[in-house]
Amino acid sequence: MSNEKQVDSSRRGLLVATCAAGGVAGLATAGAFVSTFQPSERAKAAGAPVEVDISTLAPGEMKTVEWRGKPVWILKRTPEMVESLKKVDAQVADPQSKRTEFSTTPEYALNEWRSIKKDVLVVVGICPHLGCSPSSKFQTGAQPSLPDDWQGGFLCPCHGSTFDLAGRVYKNKPSPDNLQVPRYMFDGDTKLVIGKDEKGEA
Repeated sequence: MSNEKQVDSSRRGLLVATCAAGGVAGLATAGAFVSTFQPSERAKAAGAPVEVDISTLAPGEMKTVEWRGKPVWILKRTPEMVESLKKVDAQVADPQSKRTEFSTTPEYALNEWRSIKKDVLVVVGICPHLGCSPSSKFQTGAQPSLPDDWQGGFLCPCHGSTFDLAGRVYKNKPSPDNLQVPRYMFDGDTKLVIGKDEKGEA
């Protein structure tokens, strides 16, 4: 092989290697650029809105997502669960969510079911008393640490605060308030955006 052909071959190899390296760098740059559109962990912790697909959530089921470092419960209430709220209006301490010691309830949750839609409850799963996380107690009837006429809800195991299926605290319990309803909105029928509502408020 002549020296001229060796040089051409070397140049061709160098050109291919350079193009390949440039392509990889370009992809890496593009990937980094695209990733800037996704909320960072710091942004999530600071309160960036969280989108949640609830299309597979069956009636009677609850899923937990994280927002601002807190657990947020999304409960798909059955018609029976919704109906039970009327039965305990007189037993809960703040049926219309007028207390503001812990947080201000969004105006669209100032109702008996404390939600935009009757069948979908969205609350922060932290007891306002000392920050414990209550347990779900959806089964009705007498159970340990619960009244005989229990209609379903949540029990904080730390100091015994009980909440109904709208997150309303029962009377004479340590918790000073209902479970917090974060600002949220529906994006279609099967997606929730937690941390933001239609007014752009967070």
